[in-house]
Amino acid sequence: MSEPRHILAIDQGTTSTRSIVFDAQARAVASAQAEFAQHYPEDGWVEHDAEDIWRDTLDTAREAIDQAGLKATDIAAIGITNQRETTVLWDRATGEPIYHAIVWQDRRAADLCDRLKAEGHEALVRERTGLLLDPYFSATKIVWLLDTVPGARERAERGELAFGTIDCFLLWRMTGGKVHATDATNASRTMLFDIHTQHWCPDLLHLFGVPASLLPEVRDSSGLFGHCDIDLFGAAIPISGMAGDQQAALVGQGCFEPGMAKATYGTGCFMLLNTGDKAVASENRLLTTTAYRLKGKAAYAVEGSIFVAGAAIKWLRDGLGLITHASQTDDMATRVADNGGVYMVPAFVGLGAPHWDAHARGLICGLTLGSSAAHVARAALESVGYQTGDLVTAMIDDGAARPSALRVDGGMSANDWLCQFLADILEIPVERPANLESTALGAAFLAGMAVGLWDGPAGVAALAGRADRFEPAGDSARRADLIAGWRKALERALA
Repeated sequence: MSEPRHILAIDQGTTSTRSIVFDAQARAVASAQAEFAQHYPEDGWVEHDAEDIWRDTLDTAREAIDQAGLKATDIAAIGITNQRETTVLWDRATGEPIYHAIVWQDRRAADLCDRLKAEGHEALVRERTGLLLDPYFSATKIVWLLDTVPGARERAERGELAFGTIDCFLLWRMTGGKVHATDATNASRTMLFDIHTQHWCPDLLHLFGVPASLLPEVRDSSGLFGHCDIDLFGAAIPISGMAGDQQAALVGQGCFEPGMAKATYGTGCFMLLNTGDKAVASENRLLTTTAYRLKGKAAYAVEGSIFVAGAAIKWLRDGLGLITHASQTDDMATRVADNGGVYMVPAFVGLGAPHWDAHARGLICGLTLGSSAAHVARAALESVGYQTGDLVTAMIDDGAARPSALRVDGGMSANDWLCQFLADILEIPVERPANLESTALGAAFLAGMAVGLWDGPAGVAALAGRADRFEPAGDSARRADLIAGWRKALERALA
């Protein structure tokens, strides 16, 4: 029997779950996707049903293997990448969640974060984790669950409950509850993990009142985590790669050298700049995070997180009914000569880096009787460029060199107009890969390296090719005017 030469990547995102089968040349040969329900029980609250996620993970994985004409025995390994910070607590005996998953976008813990800041705790959080004290991260979500779900804290203290981000929950389910583990990239987004020692931080566990018994083991991003139950797919496939979605995209884009940068445009936008073995502390409210950990050695990145990118286009479709498909925005943006003075600040769930205002809310300003749906659509796309520009400016102010190029991926990067606008606003070339699914590809690379399908970072970087390059164009004065207009709109949105 020949050795299996395919990798199954599970990309569990904020609005959908996707499974992709890659061959030994890192080509996607089959893919399946399922959207799932978003729950908004109160203003600023966002939840998922973890059972929906588990069901869709199994269904899409089976469908992708089927589509590829393969059997489970043809799959060399499984890689998992996931929406980060989203928090699940479940019963160790039954595997059942005790409450909906609280999503990374959720702001219900804003008041708790404000109180902890007022008490002077943000310096400790920043020093140990590289993060800011913000409800974005998992720790305060855990606190809310422990203090709100009846009996949860007592059960946690008795060791009856388990915490995990979505990767960890899926790993538990796939291994039939045998493995409770996560990788260093996901751990570094919990606000409980010391990125310098690469261990859970006792001081932070004490600060937040989180029992250590809740926490998973932290492992390298590439390595054997366990084997899935044979009943799931018909073979005990090794699970050997795991990373949070943005770090997986960094790997998928082949950004292994310090100074290389990528931005992923999905529900939100996340830009990471590789800083090598140095955890660089930002003076401009960016995050310092574990980029990946291979053979026990951590690499770091500076990250800027934009909460709303593609979600703004989804809102145009589902909330306003201005479009029926996201691809229409490309045509609408070119239908008008300029933005007509219309700006959108998509602070629907607050603003991320470098502003970090949990109380900011979205606005559209500059409307006149001459404004059209096309102007609003263009403003939504432009807002992604302006927010990315704010991140690049912050990175440069922190002492980073201006990237020689920005590698982009994610669904929104298929929009040519947006890629050109990014290049113009940033004044740097924008490079887009042939396969926009860099997140899933990164999970596949991590899994494949662990089982010997690919030969380390150099081997996978050679497979991460570029397809399109957008060179900066346009007038510098016009660019300055656009950015000035954005800053005025931003001032109005900030709480």
